Amino acid sequence: MMNSVRDGKIERLKGVSTIADGIAVKLPGDLTFELVSKYVDEIATVTEDEIASAILALVEKQKMIAEGAGAASVAAIMCRKFDTSGKVVAVISGGNIDVTSLSRVIERGLMNSGRISTLLIELADKPGQLKDVSRILADCGGNVTGVHYERGATAAVNGCFLRID
Repeated sequence: MMNSVRDGKIERLKGVSTIADGIAVKLPGDLTFELVSKYVDEIATVTEDEIASAILALVEKQKMIAEGAGAASVAAIMCRKFDTSGKVVAVISGGNIDVTSLSRVIERGLMNSGRISTLLIELADKPGQLKDVSRILADCGGNVTGVHYERGATAAVNGCFLRID
């Protein structure tokens, strides 16, 4: 829609892939294009990460479940995509998000906010390495929720990869 309004004519996108599937439109309809062109002052775009952060904020702060399209307005406000110094209303609609998608969106929002992360560390495959890494993480206040240890995937014959969640 943004390209169509900008160019003053309905345009088709080659493809659309987003967690906001309710607003994932390749080709705006004639009536919708006409109404948006006439009544909408500004259109903001938001990224997948911004939508994920908005969904997480709605869950945590408002105890509200919204699908990607329903949280897009909140994402635009949170990310200051336009002037919000006056009175602003965000329409939050649609709770049609399955629990698997919601789980992935929440994890992505937590990663974007720096509250969780995954580390991939190449180590020498010898006793005490996991203990040393765990001690460093604990000293920094980190909480390990998962560990995966893989041999043979490194350039060094006696090396290993340690993935920590």
